[in-house]
Amino acid sequence: MNERNLLDIIISILPGLRPLDRVSLLHEFDREEDLVMLSKEDIEKILGHGIKSLWNMDEIRGKAERIDSICRRRSINWVSFTEIPFPPLLREMYDPPPVIFYRGNLPNPYKSLLGMVGTRRPSPEAASQAYEIAYSVGRYGISVVSGLALGIDAMSHRGNLSAGVPGYAVLGSGVDEIYPSSNRMLAKRILDSGGALISEYPPGTRPAKWNFPARNRILSALSRSLIIVEAPQKSGALITAAFALEQGRDLWVASSGLQEHQYSSLHDKLGTIKLASEGAEIIYHSRDVFDKWDIDFSDDDDIVEVPSWDACGRELAASMASFLEIEL
Repeated sequence: MNERNLLDIIISILPGLRPLDRVSLLHEFDREEDLVMLSKEDIEKILGHGIKSLWNMDEIRGKAERIDSICRRRSINWVSFTEIPFPPLLREMYDPPPVIFYRGNLPNPYKSLLGMVGTRRPSPEAASQAYEIAYSVGRYGISVVSGLALGIDAMSHRGNLSAGVPGYAVLGSGVDEIYPSSNRMLAKRILDSGGALISEYPPGTRPAKWNFPARNRILSALSRSLIIVEAPQKSGALITAAFALEQGRDLWVASSGLQEHQYSSLHDKLGTIKLASEGAEIIYHSRDVFDKWDIDFSDDDDIVEVPSWDACGRELAASMASFLEIEL
């Protein structure tokens, strides 16, 4: 803990504040003692607006102490907006998290990440394409960031990790509350790869449906470009797409998210079809990512670029088994 002590955690859990309010308070105070002595009315004057929520500062400080204690016991790190290790891309957000909690190692700020998200119930073609693209870019040292959800997220993580690069997952829960629980081994693989599990929620925070849309803004902000592999008309992936456009990120859709196949219908792809109709570029292969990122590659690399179907098939089977809660 630095000279700010619990100040940053306290600010991050004050109820009734907007993200920008919290960042303003992070800049306003340098010492915990200067904040905890203030009343809610004092803080309202600093922010220039009222706060509907009520709080007891002693209780909030006690909660911050418990969070810090859990972090120490469970090897969870945290970094605030005011500190140098805070991911610089998150500083550019309109509504940045004041504090992020993480296990593992934060992404190298000088290396671009490729965001990949999509439906939890993908077609076999989309699941396979997600794996293949994530694997192929990983062979060139590009790490994928996704949400550790079932389906496209899991296949993207699995493909990328199989290429031997660090993986990154942004959670809608505390980093000690893996959701879904069937992806715990996948989360362990991400940590073993040298990557990280990242969340703005303190440890012990259980997954809640309203956490995930907020989580998506962090996922897209960490990405240089975002691929929506396959998504229905109402999908969390489309929320991520909206954040990506708002944040000035490249937004692409995968070709499998636009095509009808034997085991899938266009109805399950209306979200990706809509994005393409509105101008999102289509990614057919990892070569398209390399072209758009100005990465040189040799045609000879195609020999090793895509893993065998046996490897991809095993990962697809594992992902589907997790979704169906089948023991392999």
